Amino acid sequence: MIEINGLTKKYGSFTALDSLTINIDRGIVFGVVGHNGAGKSTAFSILATLLSPTSGTAVINGASVTHEPEKVRKQIGYMPDFFGVYDHLRVNEYLDFYGASYSISTKDREKLIPQLLDLVNLTEKQNSYVDVLSRGMKQRLCLARSLIHDPEVLILDEPASGLDPRARVEMREILKELKNMGKTILISSHILPELSEMCDQIGVINKGKLVAHGSVADIQQQLQADKVIVVAFHGQMDRAVSFFEDDPSVSKIIKLENNSIQFQYSGNEEAQMKLLKKAILADLPILGFKPLDSNLEDVFMEITKGVDLN
Repeated sequence: MIEINGLTKKYGSFTALDSLTINIDRGIVFGVVGHNGAGKSTAFSILATLLSPTSGTAVINGASVTHEPEKVRKQIGYMPDFFGVYDHLRVNEYLDFYGASYSISTKDREKLIPQLLDLVNLTEKQNSYVDVLSRGMKQRLCLARSLIHDPEVLILDEPASGLDPRARVEMREILKELKNMGKTILISSHILPELSEMCDQIGVINKGKLVAHGSVADIQQQLQADKVIVVAFHGQMDRAVSFFEDDPSVSKIIKLENNSIQFQYSGNEEAQMKLLKKAILADLPILGFKPLDSNLEDVFMEITKGVDLN
């Protein structure tokens, strides 16, 4: 559905986007992770035909972003990170205006707008002025606006930015429903754990480059060579620490509360099993031995280590 090949954007000597290459299949949710200034919004603006690339190509559902922008605009619904709304319009008037802009007939708009308002949970606000809506409601209204022409692809730049926890949950549920409807969704966010729940695949962008790409589990496996293991004991903590310190694959042992220790382990799963067996044979009173899975937040921090995030 989306083919990006070598996409680059330069401003003088500054490279905002550096040879970005991604292929996104139809009907999946693809999340883009990156710190401020990493190149996410630049990539999204190019895909939305609002910005011309310096080099490279992008094709959406067979239409070239640079050579066929009108065709692309019919295929996409774009929601920027900072959007404008017409404060002196009512909610239904706002959607009616955009429906007319896409040459949707009055009769069809009358059927479509109630359906969109129901989808984004704004039916009760249809006669309210846009300027009295909460930020979360405005976000959902702009999402409805991006759906007015029934696009195949949604490009959502930080759709949950600035929302309170309840509004973020509401937005996430709406996006799940859109995925079930078969939409291909490209989404960026700093709310990393939520991306891991929502997305089929993610791409991590750092300094304009794609540094990791795949499922959350794949990226964790790629980037975290050392596992973190927590071991709980029934006493004998000092002897336990000495035992694990002798293993060359163990590093950074930390004593925790409740007679537990945590350490980094560079061995594979088979080596972990052998280490546990060895500890049991050494008569250590082990109550629990658990490798911890890193989450998307851990992965992001590992990738952007040493990068100024401000």
